[in-house]
Amino acid sequence: MGIMMSFLENMDEMFKEKWKFEYEMPIQEKMIPEMLAGKDIVAESPTGSGKTLAFVLPLLQLVDGDKKQTQALIITPSQELSMQIVNVIREWVTGTGITVTQLIGGANMQRQIEQLKKKPTIVVGTPGRLAELIKVRKLKMHDIRHIVLDEGDQLLARDHRVVVKNMIEAANPERQVIAVSATITDEIEIVASKFMNDPIRIQVGAEEMPKSGKVVHSFVKTDARDKTDVLRGISYLNGIRALAFINNVDQLRMKEMKLRYNEAPIAVLHSEMTKFERQQTLESFRKGELKILIATDLAARGLDIDGLTHVIHIDVPHTVEQYLHRSGRTGRAGGDGEVLTLLSYPEERDYRKLTKGIKTVQKVWYKGHLAEGNSKTIAAPKKK
Repeated sequence: MGIMMSFLENMDEMFKEKWKFEYEMPIQEKMIPEMLAGKDIVAESPTGSGKTLAFVLPLLQLVDGDKKQTQALIITPSQELSMQIVNVIREWVTGTGITVTQLIGGANMQRQIEQLKKKPTIVVGTPGRLAELIKVRKLKMHDIRHIVLDEGDQLLARDHRVVVKNMIEAANPERQVIAVSATITDEIEIVASKFMNDPIRIQVGAEEMPKSGKVVHSFVKTDARDKTDVLRGISYLNGIRALAFINNVDQLRMKEMKLRYNEAPIAVLHSEMTKFERQQTLESFRKGELKILIATDLAARGLDIDGLTHVIHIDVPHTVEQYLHRSGRTGRAGGDGEVLTLLSYPEERDYRKLTKGIKTVQKVWYKGHLAEGNSKTIAAPKKK
């Protein structure tokens, strides 16, 4: 399974268990080993290509959670991006000694100063607030040995450049500096090389992303309670082979789901199944007796299924990474595929965030068919 898996071999057990993805993204494969080797890096990779984990995972391995000092700094241009990264880190560090604090403008500075007294292992923040905290000597740069500039092109553009450069130069002389971005211009590269030590240049083009066929990203708006009926309906469509994801499930809900889909060609994969049950289920899915397999990320891990026509998100996933990893299972090896999200009203905002930069198509479930939202077949009959 490529470098990532051998990279996982060297990680703590708890990290291995948290790796829920089928395969590593190209940026992760190329960047993680170099970062673990302590190199300075300028990396370019498209939006939504798994960049966050490409720097978060090696950082977790490089810092020492038992040392009471702040060892790594991740700088981002926006508060929202900072918050996203902090959420990803929190997910990965539960159960370890590693702590993380976010230092963004618009939040209470006094509280941030209190947090810094506890010496969080990793801090994530925006340039303005970080600079203020360094100025009042609450964020001590000298201990910091790893600095990541996320969306490096924005951070090294004229308005932030001086602040960011000063921060890096205040850090430990032995520091490692990483800049990642969707686009890196020659100008940015020149600026970066000024405070980097013989940086390695990594590039991942859109064509290297693990998608070979044409993949449509679509959504159907539905009430949360109607998701079961829509899914059941989809399972009777011709030629459907779908892997459907739910976010988390306690066993009770799994049992309830199995009952609900009793008659439909749908099965639920869950952790309490015996190996034999799991094999049987997969076998009948491969034979086409079952049309939809419902699983959590964890239960679907390591599943190798060819020719999926659809990946269905029954719940909107929590992170972009999750959305992409799940979605990457269809449209492989030259086949076409569709990624369909069942979208309840409260999930719309999250969905828009996750699919930023991806063209999405609205579909409507109507009389046993999935039709495009603007297509003629579903015009409501006119009232006389």
